[in-house]
Amino acid sequence: MQKSLRNRLTFGSIMLAGLLAMLYLDHWIEIKTRGRLDHSILHPVPGHGLAGAGLAVLLLVLLPVATTEMARLLTAERVRPYRLLAAFGSGLLVLHAFLTQFVWFQHIATSTLAFIIVLTMVFAALRRAGAGQSQQAIARMAGTVLAMLYLGGLGWFLLALRVKHSADLAHGYQGSTQAVVMILLVVKFTDIGAFFGGQMLGRRKLIPWLSPGKTWEGLACGLATAALVGLICAFAWHRALNTLRWDKALLFGIIIGGVGQLGDLLESLMKRDARVKDSGSIIPGFGGLLDIIDSPLLAAPAAYLLFSLF
Repeated sequence: MQKSLRNRLTFGSIMLAGLLAMLYLDHWIEIKTRGRLDHSILHPVPGHGLAGAGLAVLLLVLLPVATTEMARLLTAERVRPYRLLAAFGSGLLVLHAFLTQFVWFQHIATSTLAFIIVLTMVFAALRRAGAGQSQQAIARMAGTVLAMLYLGGLGWFLLALRVKHSADLAHGYQGSTQAVVMILLVVKFTDIGAFFGGQMLGRRKLIPWLSPGKTWEGLACGLATAALVGLICAFAWHRALNTLRWDKALLFGIIIGGVGQLGDLLESLMKRDARVKDSGSIIPGFGGLLDIIDSPLLAAPAAYLLFSLF
């Protein structure tokens, strides 16, 4: 067995086990706190427990590492963001998404979100001014905000989707761990379907100059796989995903799978611009953390919109 394949199987299994453990913890905390916080100072939506705790911890651990890798890509083009500030801003966005489940916070959620973005930009400007330099001030500010929004902003949608609860308990969307797992499964099985479909049927290159290994035939197989996975998830978790009928589940899989592929191409574009093969080397066999989470993160806003519409 090739060393790269062995590393992918080994570290892929470890990451999968860790992810499932955190999501199980997330689900367990919500179940155990259901109905117990209705009259507490936290005051979540009545009838619901503390949602998204495990996912929030996971994002707070992963995003600073991914921010460092993102900063490395931007630095290759002489856009040097302040890494600590970008990571700090990403963490604030994750905290903001977590707090949107509480009734007391929902009234100030919009203004607080805008404040976090502006605050990060202002801090970047003050950091440059504090160094007594005006050169590259705009590039520093722009790079810091871009790194924060690309990771923390996209991560916001994933966590906000987890904690979102509709007032219509019978027919409205109710955030769940299953919804997050469905997004991850759809995105990753799109990759798997596209890979094997491209290997067997691939003839026409999708975008040769950007991603030579991707083909139109592989993309079609990937989207078909995504639709099937979406349908399976909707039937297997019909109680948690009560807004997804079979036709909506098929459409959800195709759209999310397609957006996930777009996220992969977007990172390929940035890596080619930075003239690097991988965003990092922290995970043997995979490259950087950004190489793994780019597709699910970009798919999160589309999933949030679709669940809101459905």
